[in-house]
Amino acid sequence: MQTNLAPEYQNTPDGRAAEAILRKCVHCGFCTATCPTYQLLGDELDGPRGRIYLMKQVLEGQEPTRKTQLHLDRCLTCRNCETTCPSGVDYGHLIDIGRKLVDAKVPRPATEKAVRWALKEGLPSPLFGPAMQLGQLVRPLLPASLKAKVPPKQDAGAWPTRTHARKVLMLAGCVQPAMGPNINTSTARVLDAAGIQTVVAAQAGCCGAVKFHLNDQDGGKAEMRANIDAWWPYVQDGSVEAIVMNASGCGVTVKEYGHILQDDVAYADKAQRISALTRDLSELLPELVPALKAAQPGLADAVARTATALAYHPPCTLQHGQKLRGGVEQYLGELGFDIQVARCEAHLCCGSAGTYSVLNPTLSYQLRDRKLGHLGALQPDVIVSANIGCITHLQSGTETPVKHWVEVLDAALSAA
Repeated sequence: MQTNLAPEYQNTPDGRAAEAILRKCVHCGFCTATCPTYQLLGDELDGPRGRIYLMKQVLEGQEPTRKTQLHLDRCLTCRNCETTCPSGVDYGHLIDIGRKLVDAKVPRPATEKAVRWALKEGLPSPLFGPAMQLGQLVRPLLPASLKAKVPPKQDAGAWPTRTHARKVLMLAGCVQPAMGPNINTSTARVLDAAGIQTVVAAQAGCCGAVKFHLNDQDGGKAEMRANIDAWWPYVQDGSVEAIVMNASGCGVTVKEYGHILQDDVAYADKAQRISALTRDLSELLPELVPALKAAQPGLADAVARTATALAYHPPCTLQHGQKLRGGVEQYLGELGFDIQVARCEAHLCCGSAGTYSVLNPTLSYQLRDRKLGHLGALQPDVIVSANIGCITHLQSGTETPVKHWVEVLDAALSAA
């Protein structure tokens, strides 16, 4: 696809990057078959191909409208289209550019601006934890819409105290310590059982995704630089072998630090190094499984005693953003877990998509209920996933417990 950039976008980083991405697009439309919003709405402009044409028009000088902005807002950034695309179009990067250019020209209504500001400033804030605790205290009194966003208080259990020669950094995350603290402690305990020590850098905070995808790209980049600064001493002295992510939404973002900060002279090389060291927790399973079997001989019996049927929802940020498929169900299966993936539409987004469930609740809940229908057909005792957003969103629509897969593995290790 050829484009003639408007003068204002010629010789700009965004213009050059968008033009290079558009050149790959051949207008085949394969992506529409796997786009969640196109599946729901059937509107070409609510699919990747239509949105690409809207962004192309803007880059060529056509003035965007509120309608343009709406169609771009409806995109979940699930990146399912990238998995489907035969030409390798970097749609996720293009939509970030397109939203930035459109928002610069199309003012948002005051209420919408306020909600987006509250999300981008509130979720990564140190005040989020105390606010969540207050919400959990009065949870029975909350209206259903708010109650769905406030999970019951969770006992996180103890952090392991042993030291090991092998060490990894882990990003605690911005909302996960308050909404699902057991995920982080379970991760540390599982790694400890395999002879790996988990280190959390005190100054590391939000991965930057919340602000970046709400079009505060400068604010998002500032958080990315802060994380790099927090991690760099550990990387520089070689004391850690990887940076582990147990939230796939954070993982896909940190793996793209090198791309996002490629034009930052002071941070480009460091960002590339950080991205190269970043691993989703599931990527460690090939070595964790044999280590856990050796360290805990009773693990298989403990798994067999629970006889828990698991339905696994692979988050979009894992299977499409990071292109990681099959690892969780394969290796948990090797440990004896009865784990299945939905037989229909396992590739589709659950509708959480970061802040999407707040900004686009109608579409988000349609996708959630569609996903839960497919997972429910497996008649699971527990639904497992790999991202705090997916876990919270799915749990809001079902009585079946929804957990991170590492919590289930940790529980089995405790029972061994």
